[in-house]
Amino acid sequence: MSIRHGLLALLERGQMYGYQLRAAFEESTGSTWPLNIGQVYTTLSRLERDGLVRSLPESEAGQRPYEITDAGRADLTLWFATPISRTDRPRDELAIKLALALTTPGVDVRAVVQTQRSATMRTLQELTRLKYASDRPEDLPWRLVLDAMVFQAESEVRWLDHCEASLVRYRPAGPGHPPAPAGAVERADEEARR
Repeated sequence: MSIRHGLLALLERGQMYGYQLRAAFEESTGSTWPLNIGQVYTTLSRLERDGLVRSLPESEAGQRPYEITDAGRADLTLWFATPISRTDRPRDELAIKLALALTTPGVDVRAVVQTQRSATMRTLQELTRLKYASDRPEDLPWRLVLDAMVFQAESEVRWLDHCEASLVRYRPAGPGHPPAPAGAVERADEEARR
């Protein structure tokens, strides 16, 4: 989710100033995406420059509220109607890390996979605990965010299992690489079929 569209969606609810937007953003995402107040004001400046929001006069307390414009509503409507493409998402640092580990001398790729699996399992347990901490209807937005994070963590564990099985069968080119232990290829094939 872009901060830009997140702020537009929040302003669709009504006028808000920066700190209100940050609090509402974090509340809507269950604090799973902490937002820096500097990001809020930088994004608001860009949205105002692009004609998607307008700033209103400062309050007596010195707070400047913002409101969404018709152009902002049109942009928000388009965003909600447009599917997110996998190419729109950031690069997968873990996949790149493992690809580089395979080709970097002296790196124990299996240890990298195990370290990541342990960390992902801890994250999965924590997300699952948070998911079941509350079932109030008003918690649905952040529970949906948590569900997405749980599914991503589960997918990552499955992918790491696949990587581990692939590593057992991996035969790097070049001298100095020991062969896989006896029966390892067969065990990996059996694991991959499960």
